[in-house]
Amino acid sequence: MEIVQPIRDKKLIQEIKKFYAKKPRDQFLFTLGINIALRISDLLELKVKDLRNKEYINVLETKNGNKRKQKLPAPLQKLINEYTKGMDENDYLFPSQKGDKPISRIQAHRILEKAEKHFNLEEIGTHSLRKTFGYWHYQQNKDVAILQRLFGHSAPSITLRYIGIEQDELDKSTENFFL
Repeated sequence: MEIVQPIRDKKLIQEIKKFYAKKPRDQFLFTLGINIALRISDLLELKVKDLRNKEYINVLETKNGNKRKQKLPAPLQKLINEYTKGMDENDYLFPSQKGDKPISRIQAHRILEKAEKHFNLEEIGTHSLRKTFGYWHYQQNKDVAILQRLFGHSAPSITLRYIGIEQDELDKSTENFFL
């Protein structure tokens, strides 16, 4: 299994959004993915009716069957409504060109791979979206307990390791250490 990391640079996040500007579906996948705590498998199954004109997202997670409810910030609600304008309520948010289905995990990975190659990044994959959400949520709020609950993790240590904070702290502790 490939190890992926969050995107730790806010300027790079904005550059990636611009990179996807010519492909609204891909740009929206990236933007939505880094702004909600869902796994890619749950993200891809979302339909317009799940988010349009909603204050909350309510999902039954496929991995563990847990119910997940998360407030959508106003700027994200606006973006959702703009993106879904003209779409039918039952349309998938990320429609495949191959019939009435959403894109696959593999296709989502290919989309992210384009940015990875363009920006010469390493360790980026579909889980990077969720990890990026977690990393920046933690940086802003410094509350691992809330983030642990959002992710459905069993312990704070798992959450910190998952979002790369544990590695950041290890790196920082040894960065200037030399005997």
